[in-house]
Amino acid sequence: MRHQKKPTYRGQKEAIIHIWKQALKKLLDYYEAKRGKFSRFFPRLFTFFVILNITCYWWAMLTAYPNHVFGSEKVHYFLIQFPVGFLGALFDSLSFFVTVYIAKKALKTTSVTNYIAHLSIDLIIAIIATWWVLVVFSVSGWLISFVQHQPESLVQRSYVYEQRFVEAVQHPTQTNNLKNIYFGIIMGISAMLPTFTHLSMSLYSIITYFYHQYRLKRW
Repeated sequence: MRHQKKPTYRGQKEAIIHIWKQALKKLLDYYEAKRGKFSRFFPRLFTFFVILNITCYWWAMLTAYPNHVFGSEKVHYFLIQFPVGFLGALFDSLSFFVTVYIAKKALKTTSVTNYIAHLSIDLIIAIIATWWVLVVFSVSGWLISFVQHQPESLVQRSYVYEQRFVEAVQHPTQTNNLKNIYFGIIMGISAMLPTFTHLSMSLYSIITYFYHQYRLKRW
């Protein structure tokens, strides 16, 4: 068995980032190869996010507030899925292209710190998405109030959701607030896809690196 010099901590980080970059580059190359013309790709992307947002909406509603879905306001909650799906998809589609741009810039970086810093911007997007969810439901509820001939003030509607958010932050363990937090997490799944992707790639890179080190030691 040949003696292998133990890599330094810095060397380990650089090796893991190298594997991560290779995986990210393969994903971006696949995207570029399959995307085709923007005029055809964007409608498909937008439709995907509309369906995903509506699916998340029903998942959240049926598991957190089934009494609302089958209660006296069932028509309201049925109609609200449409603006929720559209507005949610608008944010997700735009953030998708921002994420792709950031990923391309990250691949050009030469240091571990700069690479991580670039990809960490996706966390900021996920945080912004939390506020966007509040905007989406405020605007959606306001629009549906006109459809149902019960017009409401957008300011009033926004205040209700803002209060729910503040209450959830201040008292997160209360039952109603736990439901609201759960609901927000489910509705934020689409915006967190880039973050999930990077976490998966980082985990893959770490596992791949240590597996290779294990094979080298055995050899």
